[in-house]
Amino acid sequence: MANRKQRMVSRRRFLKMAAVGAAGAVILPRLNVLSAAPGSANGKLNLASIGVGGMGHGDCRNFGNNPNVNLVALCDVDEEHLNKAGNEFKNARRYVDWRELLAKEEKNIDAINIATPDHMHAPIAMTAIGLRKHVYCQKPLAHELHEVRQMTLAAKKQGVVTQMGIQSHSSIGYRAAVQMVQDGAIGKVREVHIWTPFLKWFFENWGKGPGEDNKPLTANFHWDLWLGVRPERPFVHNRYHPMRWRDWRDFGNGALGDLACHMMDPVVMALALDLQAPVTVTGHNDGFNGERYPLWDKVEYVFPGTQYTTDKTLKITWYDGERGPDPALIPLDPGHERPINSAALIGETGTMLLPLHEPAQFVPIEKFKTYKRPKLPGHDHYAQWVAACRGTDKASAPFDYSGPLSEIVLLGVLAYRFPGQALEWDAASGSVKNFADANKYLRREYRKGWEVEGL
Repeated sequence: MANRKQRMVSRRRFLKMAAVGAAGAVILPRLNVLSAAPGSANGKLNLASIGVGGMGHGDCRNFGNNPNVNLVALCDVDEEHLNKAGNEFKNARRYVDWRELLAKEEKNIDAINIATPDHMHAPIAMTAIGLRKHVYCQKPLAHELHEVRQMTLAAKKQGVVTQMGIQSHSSIGYRAAVQMVQDGAIGKVREVHIWTPFLKWFFENWGKGPGEDNKPLTANFHWDLWLGVRPERPFVHNRYHPMRWRDWRDFGNGALGDLACHMMDPVVMALALDLQAPVTVTGHNDGFNGERYPLWDKVEYVFPGTQYTTDKTLKITWYDGERGPDPALIPLDPGHERPINSAALIGETGTMLLPLHEPAQFVPIEKFKTYKRPKLPGHDHYAQWVAACRGTDKASAPFDYSGPLSEIVLLGVLAYRFPGQALEWDAASGSVKNFADANKYLRREYRKGWEVEGL
């Protein structure tokens, strides 16, 4: 660990360099800052919102309209998004470079929320954690497995309050589903299937081509800042921004990265699965070129069984694209269609369907017609984190939980590269123990000038 003098020099250099970020390339120091965050207990939480378009706009509004939050600053590389949010929260200062925001607002904020493309989650979060700021980060927690592990460890070491943006985790529907499974509503669970037609939807709505056109880069979109830690590549209008970045390996994690943190969350909670110890993870697809995700894929996870499963191991199968699970695997009542995005927990005495962001459904319907669901209080995922930062509650999806959950999701993304190869994860070392070729894809080098310590 650097001594006090080194830390002070590092901090001064960070503030000096980040303050001129908009004017040119900024070299991030290898932060090792132990400065104290402003006190927020029993007072308003002073927050900076980074990434305020799309999902980030929803996050910004949820936090900004909370009476216990003072929205100090907004940041987005797309000034159209930035100005839209800024017009709603007129007292919040505006930035296009998150490094400049942290440099200038360090003493004014207690916390940040992050809703950028996946590839920028970790650099921003780790820098904020180094400054001892509380962090709310969208899912998946990071783009690479190594990043997730480092973020989890750093948050614990610095003692900051964290939460991942899996909002349904706090909902009555998902929490009730967890309790009903553990109460034995469907008996012990034999197998789980999770499916989404995300890729089919994506290509139908955004086109099968890269979506480029000849529109030039405009002054209100900061392409180099959008690329961030990734290698330089030419800007092409509509190819990456907005939304399309999920389809590109450099920036997103496909359908698995987008939805699996939501859809696997209640499953692993209900079955008390050990997220640190999957037995194997095996991917199947029609070919992954390392640049764009395949049009369909299937990932088979095998976990050690628990008191809530029928066998010594439990298989969870994820499907996305046009090829979902065989209809014969998912029991349905006559005349009922399978939900579009859902998990199915197949138990000894019935099946629970868990549609995305919706309450559980039981099959067969007649058998569960009189089943009494638990009555649970409602929780607000955003307000819960704010309260936790203020010392009046606990976060329900801190990095201690959401980090390992994200690792499992990203193991599936890793498995895309090696169709048919079962990968065995060694959680203690953070490496694949039976297939060395996979380990070179656990982390990526950052673009020169964008390095962050620990990543």
